[in-house]
Amino acid sequence: MELGIIVGLVLFFVGIIIGLPLCWVFLGSTTVTLILLGQDLKFMAGTAYYAIDSYILMAIAFFIFAGNLMGEAGIADRLIRLAYALVGRIKGGLVDVGIVTILFLSALTGSSVPTIAATIPILVPQLERFGYQKRYTTAVLCCCSFLGYLIPPSVPLLIYALVAGQSVAALFLSTVFPGLILAGGYMLLNTFLCHRYMQPAKDVPVLPSTLTGMMKEIGAATWGALPALTVPLIVLVGIYGGIFTPNEAGAIAVIVTLLVGFFAYRGLKGKNFWKSAQNTVATLGMITLLLAFGTVFTRLLIREGVAQALADGMIGAFQSKYLILLMLNILVLILGMFIDGIPILIIVVPLLMPLVKEIGVNLIQLGAIITVNVGIGVTTPPYAISIFVGSKMSGVPYEKLVPPMMIFVFAVAIPLLLLVTFVPPLSLWLPSVIVGPKIIGPWSW
Repeated sequence: MELGIIVGLVLFFVGIIIGLPLCWVFLGSTTVTLILLGQDLKFMAGTAYYAIDSYILMAIAFFIFAGNLMGEAGIADRLIRLAYALVGRIKGGLVDVGIVTILFLSALTGSSVPTIAATIPILVPQLERFGYQKRYTTAVLCCCSFLGYLIPPSVPLLIYALVAGQSVAALFLSTVFPGLILAGGYMLLNTFLCHRYMQPAKDVPVLPSTLTGMMKEIGAATWGALPALTVPLIVLVGIYGGIFTPNEAGAIAVIVTLLVGFFAYRGLKGKNFWKSAQNTVATLGMITLLLAFGTVFTRLLIREGVAQALADGMIGAFQSKYLILLMLNILVLILGMFIDGIPILIIVVPLLMPLVKEIGVNLIQLGAIITVNVGIGVTTPPYAISIFVGSKMSGVPYEKLVPPMMIFVFAVAIPLLLLVTFVPPLSLWLPSVIVGPKIIGPWSW
């Protein structure tokens, strides 16, 4: 490996360690590497332009905007009522209400932080009155945050589609079963764990005990939540019914969200709309800079043979396909403890594609594997955005959230990652049935 590449990689990791903004780390590392290699800097301009010259980036903007609008529209109360009507009667069901609510919100926002930002202020104080410790309920909700990455429409999957050149529709479907398994696993674990974090209750909610009363409550709750639930329904039916493209689906999601927020729930005002627009522009700007400069850096590494050297080295060191996949997961999990998910997608995916092609892993399955990995990264310290947000919004110290969260991560999230990695049908069967095997490409056990 040439000296310029080694220096560029060293500068990249040093920049990450000392906490420099990642887009400038990408840019600086690329510039120094090109200068040391004696190559033309014009490579950067053309590569950066073509990296962001994609309709998928517009779809990302629309879905981010729709998610921000949903977060400001005050829909969490309706979804909590619906979740309570569905699962409030089972053991630990009041905590399960939070899990199901985040499952619904994930289908509306396509991201992780908005789901807990909408639910923690409402649910945690209520559940404390019902006898649940704040640190436990906050920890469960924080662990559930990465359902926003798995339940479509998902912003990380859109970014993976852009970086890897894969079908958006197929990728959306690849994480549906993993997302449902994650939610179900959390609910099952909560059933056996919640009694450890109980205290005397000041108030206990009462649900109708008769079948007629239960059906009326579920019907009323569903009716109240129906306007919000129409957003993912219209988007997904439109995409998989061939009515519109994912890009058009994002625009329609914004329009429907505006109608729901302004007219159905009337929680969306001019001030909220402006705040959502500002957040969307800031987020999209960050993603665009990361995509542009990150693609330049990774394309340079690929052009200089780093990706192929990585593939050859991994195949030489680990003869088994399963060992290679295991090491791949360990690598991404470690990165996720220190770096946000979007930079991981931009850096790791292009470098891993030659390797996974060599060992015969389908790129749609790789998308599911990487997305589950970066989702776990949202919940694992030291850099875990969900813990930071959860601690700030609930008032529970960071260090008190980590122990109960790690129980859920190691008992449910890590086993799910292994299932997605080593059981291809879990992520590929549904896409192959709905969008067709030609789009998915070859895959096997």
